[in-house]
Amino acid sequence: MKTPNLAAWLPILQWGRHYNRDTLASDLVAAVIVTIMLIPQSLAYASLAGLPPEVGLYASIAPLVLYAIFGTSRVLAVGPVAVVSLMTAAAIGERAAAGSPEYWALAIALAFMSGAMLLVMGVLRLGFLANFLSHPVISGFITASALLIAVGQLKVILGVKADGHNFIDLAWQLIQQAGQIHWLTAAVGLGAVAFLFWARKSLKPLLVRLGLPARLADVLAKAGPVAGIALTAWLTWQFQWQAQGMKIVGTVPQGLPPLTLPTWNPALWKELAVPALLISVVGFVESVSVGQTLAAKRRQRLEPDRELVALGASNLGASFTGGFPVTGGFARSVVNFDAGAQTPAAGVFTAVGILLAALLLTPALYFVPQAMLAATIIVAVLSLADLSIFKRTWAYSKPDFAAVLATVAVTLTAGVESGLIAGVAVSLGLYLFKTSRPHIAEVGLVPGTEHFRNVLRYKVLVDPCILSLRVDESLYFANARSLEDRINAATADRPALRHVVLQCSAINDIDASALESLEAIDKRLADAGVTLHLSEVKGPVMDRLSKTEFMHELRGQVFLTQYQAWVALSSGIETSEPVARLLRQKAVA
Repeated sequence: MKTPNLAAWLPILQWGRHYNRDTLASDLVAAVIVTIMLIPQSLAYASLAGLPPEVGLYASIAPLVLYAIFGTSRVLAVGPVAVVSLMTAAAIGERAAAGSPEYWALAIALAFMSGAMLLVMGVLRLGFLANFLSHPVISGFITASALLIAVGQLKVILGVKADGHNFIDLAWQLIQQAGQIHWLTAAVGLGAVAFLFWARKSLKPLLVRLGLPARLADVLAKAGPVAGIALTAWLTWQFQWQAQGMKIVGTVPQGLPPLTLPTWNPALWKELAVPALLISVVGFVESVSVGQTLAAKRRQRLEPDRELVALGASNLGASFTGGFPVTGGFARSVVNFDAGAQTPAAGVFTAVGILLAALLLTPALYFVPQAMLAATIIVAVLSLADLSIFKRTWAYSKPDFAAVLATVAVTLTAGVESGLIAGVAVSLGLYLFKTSRPHIAEVGLVPGTEHFRNVLRYKVLVDPCILSLRVDESLYFANARSLEDRINAATADRPALRHVVLQCSAINDIDASALESLEAIDKRLADAGVTLHLSEVKGPVMDRLSKTEFMHELRGQVFLTQYQAWVALSSGIETSEPVARLLRQKAVA
């Protein structure tokens, strides 16, 4: 009995039993490809977060191993990502100078807090909280963050100073600094951007046309950033570009990740609580989104609550090994999937590769231009921007468009934390507004059937003595009054009315406020000589209603189907002409 429970919390016990030589070979190949991709990304995202480059390597070792133990995705690759790195910089940028030991200590504390929050959420099974971040809001947030990151890295590409805290300030300062561009740095940076875009889209097809196997061509194409780093570092060393004013990475400590302890400062933790929570939620949503997408392609299953635990452990691991907040990355996870990874062991092998890089390769990073790392970031984040979300949401849902627009606008003008909060607030506000005005349709019988449809859309049978209403929303405090107003208006307009039947097929819940409204409706209708009935009440709703005085005092009946109510109550029958059809006929006339 204990083994299944332990295996549920430690998925490694499940896939590890069936590990064999073929799986090992697939995981090793995938690990080589992902390691090649992850090394330059880790260095670049550490710089984006305002940390020394080696911290990106540190944050890519322990988290990968811990996710392999606790994670439920077979291919998710955990490590530094662009959006979380930006949120890290935004959270601690005003509390310490970027690159200082104090700044690094704050990043470690942020990783610890994020990991602890994720772990608690996982134990309490709070994965559903991520549902409050709608896909349009997340897409808008990531798009705005990508634009903010790209503009922020342009100052490194051009070799100028720009210290704005939002998109507008940064763009304006870049325009003002146009006369101060360091042209050698700009040439290297812009050339790197062009090369990386070309390598991403055109290098693999070119290599295949030259006769290389598709798998080898794919590996070489993924190694484009590494080739760019190696080439620019060699050119900088050869021509001593750093002496001409071009900024380079400089000395990168060589060795194992350090063992670190988060700063114990309750006052500081209180200040970082909200940023840590936002980083946790955004990281979890991004990770689960890509994990579920890739799992579905192999008919595998992802457990969101277990993912919370795995990501929590990964962030705690990062905090104890000199890292900063991490999550599952979209690009590297897709590469891991495409490269043929079969189990999370590929992540462990990737961690070994990153560890070897930290031990052996860091001296070679001395001459890497900072503009090259900035180019790596720009190319990576622009692939995340989805500007088409505006067109899609405008065409399909104006409330979703409003949420996307608010998220993007606030993120670009006020920062990532404010933008995310604004997106969630607008989404919840629009949801409350929408559900407070539920769609209430008068329905009639479709001739020759037992089905009831909206009288405004179909030619149906109606009875002047019966008002059949279908409420297409659960009833709660915000919308109960709308139902009262609709029934009161119908009672006043229809002197022949004798019965009101509420078709409850779309009602999943009735809260205490809505129950009081139903009681008031029943009494008012009784005073007017009209009887209230219910039909098609769902089982869970009926279970709750049966425990109330309302069901004992209800003067009408509860019918199993709307058709049964019709048969029992109808007398005179008329045929309704859909209003939409009448309007069309009048328009033609």
